[in-house]
Amino acid sequence: MEIVRREEIMRILDDYDEKDITIGTIGSHSALQILHGARQEGFRTLVICLKGVEELYERFGVADDILTVNDYREMISDGFQEMLRSRNVILIPHGSFVEYLSAEGIASMRTPIFGNRKVLEWESDRRKQREWLAAAGIKMPMSFERGDEIDRLVIVKLHGAKGGSSYFIASSPEELKQKLRDIDNAYEIQEYIIGTRFYPHYFHSFVRNRTELLGIDIRYESNIDGLARITPFMTEKIEPSFVVTGNIPVVARESLLLKILHVGDGVVSASRSLFSGGIVGPFCVELVCTDTLELFAFEISARIVAGTNLYINGSPYSQILFNESMSTGRRIAIEIKEAIRMDMLHQIVY
Repeated sequence: MEIVRREEIMRILDDYDEKDITIGTIGSHSALQILHGARQEGFRTLVICLKGVEELYERFGVADDILTVNDYREMISDGFQEMLRSRNVILIPHGSFVEYLSAEGIASMRTPIFGNRKVLEWESDRRKQREWLAAAGIKMPMSFERGDEIDRLVIVKLHGAKGGSSYFIASSPEELKQKLRDIDNAYEIQEYIIGTRFYPHYFHSFVRNRTELLGIDIRYESNIDGLARITPFMTEKIEPSFVVTGNIPVVARESLLLKILHVGDGVVSASRSLFSGGIVGPFCVELVCTDTLELFAFEISARIVAGTNLYINGSPYSQILFNESMSTGRRIAIEIKEAIRMDMLHQIVY
């Protein structure tokens, strides 16, 4: 993946008027939260959305400027990039960026982006993610290279599956072969660990030199979560699916919190050794907690996740840290604001 050189982005940033920064993002995923948080900290805001979607942002009144496109890939064009730079825009990436623009498209953009775009290479490759988690010293489910090695319940994850779609479970090589008959064979086979799914929302502050826990959620998935409501007889006749349909707030038992914090610390520490600059800003480590209170990590999301939308007024954890309403969107804006004040903007934007 060819990434625009950091030096070029720094030269662009040098031409920005730091007193007139605009926070911009794509109109999807967590845009309402991002724009609302930027407004709370006094920034001008801009949202880029498909034609017909602008009504949402007009009705909530969170954007000073709304740009509409027929296709999000228009954002990658030189003319669109130049227009964003003329407005001193810093883009805030979220989960829809890679889906709409591709990792390669984001890497090539010549507009300053909050965070470290070098993380894209590590987030978008499942093998690199395992290397990252291993370097962080975090337990992971067993991974199988070949289908004929399966000797336990596994979950099969297709590369690029959106929100858990096209994930499925299998318990034998024969079952895997049957279910993969009409599916592209680019997949990951991972041990299915039974336990509570925790999705902690971390924020690594370069300015304050600390990693914060801002909230935790559990994803509600269809139809796997709905199967618990019917009899075992009926369950055998229905193929489980893992499409994310919503998020549920959760407070972990206090005895688990230090373990959860150490997971975030490990991810940050390992990132610094694996790629220049390490991870900056919000990220999430997708965990399973077993009945013996062991934590296993199965994925890293290296940007703001949709589960943070639960906590626009803050979570119990962010309330303790800041003693005021603190969403992840607002936390991003505060980091940018403090970096401008301390002449550190070049260190948190790429």
